[in-house]
Amino acid sequence: MNCPKCEEKKVIKNGRTKNNKQQYYCKMCFHRFIENYTNQAYKLDINQKIVQLTKEGLGIRSTARILKISATTLLKRIISIARNIVKPIISRGKIYEVDELCTYIRHKKNYMWLVYALEKNSKAVVSFNVGKRTNKTLNRVLETLKLSEAKKIFTDRLKNYRYLLDEEMHSVRRFGTNHIERKNLTLRTHLKRLNRRTICFSKSLVIFTAALKIYFWI
Repeated sequence: MNCPKCEEKKVIKNGRTKNNKQQYYCKMCFHRFIENYTNQAYKLDINQKIVQLTKEGLGIRSTARILKISATTLLKRIISIARNIVKPIISRGKIYEVDELCTYIRHKKNYMWLVYALEKNSKAVVSFNVGKRTNKTLNRVLETLKLSEAKKIFTDRLKNYRYLLDEEMHSVRRFGTNHIERKNLTLRTHLKRLNRRTICFSKSLVIFTAALKIYFWI
């Protein structure tokens, strides 16, 4: 038998599980496993499949049905995967576009705003925050860009930006936010929880933030 993790043949028997299934141990990578898992969540490639389906926009119940695991287990895995994601390093002296995207969590009266920053050349999302449409929510993203000594920050004409950004750094030029506006459309197309006029929406801020981390940074 080959180890499913490192594919080496140095595998020995290592007792039995509580369900009386034969357990094996790999001497090379020290991985302990059984031949046939009853619980699909213990398979090695399950996290990779969760990431793939999450980025394709599937909801929690749809993903759980396809992977044949419980919705509770899936929620825990999404949070665990997002917790281990490293935030990208922001380079100094770059040009950014910042915009906000309206959505809601739990019910349609609980409006939330996704604020995120896009690096103009690479089109990569470098920072984001989810919260109410307040200066505090905006400032969590803007402060990150200020610390990186951003060369220029393009935004829309929302008046809050005037009080949070210096005039030399801030710009509301026409076509200045073209890339991030197109990214908004891509987000609403790819992530079902951000679609307009849909019954699919996030019920938890934690899960919503975790799904965005997976989409942006994996």
